Amino acid sequence: MVRSAEAMHAYLIDQVNLMLRRLEMYGGEPALWTLFDHLFFLEEADNGIADLHESWRARNAFTPTGVKGALQRHLPDDLCSALPSMYAEAARQRGWLRLDRALTTDEHTALRASIEAFVTENRTWHDVLDTFGPPSVLFGGTNPRYEKTLAYATEDKSDPMVFFHLWNGSDPGTKTWPPKYNEPILFAVRYGMVPFAASFCFTPEGTRRRPPE
Repeated sequence: MVRSAEAMHAYLIDQVNLMLRRLEMYGGEPALWTLFDHLFFLEEADNGIADLHESWRARNAFTPTGVKGALQRHLPDDLCSALPSMYAEAARQRGWLRLDRALTTDEHTALRASIEAFVTENRTWHDVLDTFGPPSVLFGGTNPRYEKTLAYATEDKSDPMVFFHLWNGSDPGTKTWPPKYNEPILFAVRYGMVPFAASFCFTPEGTRRRPPE
């Protein structure tokens, strides 16, 4: 007996939501390509993954090494939770992403209006939570010492998702544990379907640690 297309579709959406939140447990970006490609196939969008990658390439958000290569131009290599956030935007547009908490339109508007001032100072994970509340989606683990990305979104797909990329690690040439900070620090906020470099707003520490061009 073979399961129905509807059952397979529901199962793959469950897997997308699990994989996006803990991507390192599932094999990284190639695993997401495959899973997305299967969902596009079930939805009769045969060129879906190619079209998605081309839309990112047009914004300089996709390289021969995938989204990872584009992110490495702006964020540390060990900020792994940033990568699934890109695929989450696409999943949301297809109706695949499940939000743990949806912001109201007013909350989302206020959040976006505050970003420019918020990133003028260095911030921690708890600063973000205290200011904006629990995220709509958490990418990465809940361990308070590790890097993670917090996403905020409304139910309205026309409202851009807002991502807070929080880093923790060690300085080059030093031991990897314990990390440098007691909790992750905000490196950058990213949002909007604009040229990729223009979608980032960096904190002072994010600017200081930004990879050289």
